[in-house]
Amino acid sequence: MSQAFSKLNVLLASSLLLCTSAYAQFGVPSGAYELDNTHAYITFSYSHLGFSNPHVGFNSFTVDVNADNENPQNSQVAVVIDADSIDSRVAEFDQHLVGENYFDTAQYPEITFTSTSIKQTADNTFDVTGNLTIKDITKPVTLATTINKAAEHPMLKIPNIGLSATTTVSRTEFGLGRFAPAVGDEVTIFITAELFKKAE
Repeated sequence: MSQAFSKLNVLLASSLLLCTSAYAQFGVPSGAYELDNTHAYITFSYSHLGFSNPHVGFNSFTVDVNADNENPQNSQVAVVIDADSIDSRVAEFDQHLVGENYFDTAQYPEITFTSTSIKQTADNTFDVTGNLTIKDITKPVTLATTINKAAEHPMLKIPNIGLSATTTVSRTEFGLGRFAPAVGDEVTIFITAELFKKAE
């Protein structure tokens, strides 16, 4: 379950990276972008004994994107998630997730994602690949990302990007395999976020 959280991280980072690749296509300028924290979500889903598919997320994370609209493959994305901010909407379960059997946030307080490549797959979709690190275990992950819209924000009058991304990972590969396979090992991560261009 908690394993999916890590995937979420990576998903968010990928989405951001995707945005950079879409800059040229949608006319969004190159430069540094950051999250609109009021419109950014990272969640993950897994099978609970086959009875339900819970959705869990993180409340605190940062994303830094350096976009190159002429050479999107050179864009960079870095994501840092506060693992202790995991939120299942069940306080008792949250305590299990941050404990030694899962994320062990006392010893591993952050989940990170660093992009390594971007590949355009259609007009507004991209595969964003990068290194996801959870509990000091690093694995390559690819996010299927869609640029929902890239344009000037109608109210704030600054460049804005909206994206969605998804990926599926194995939680056991990140040392989060407790109760697998009864509780699903496969975790699907969902990311949807908006980013603003930083003031220069």
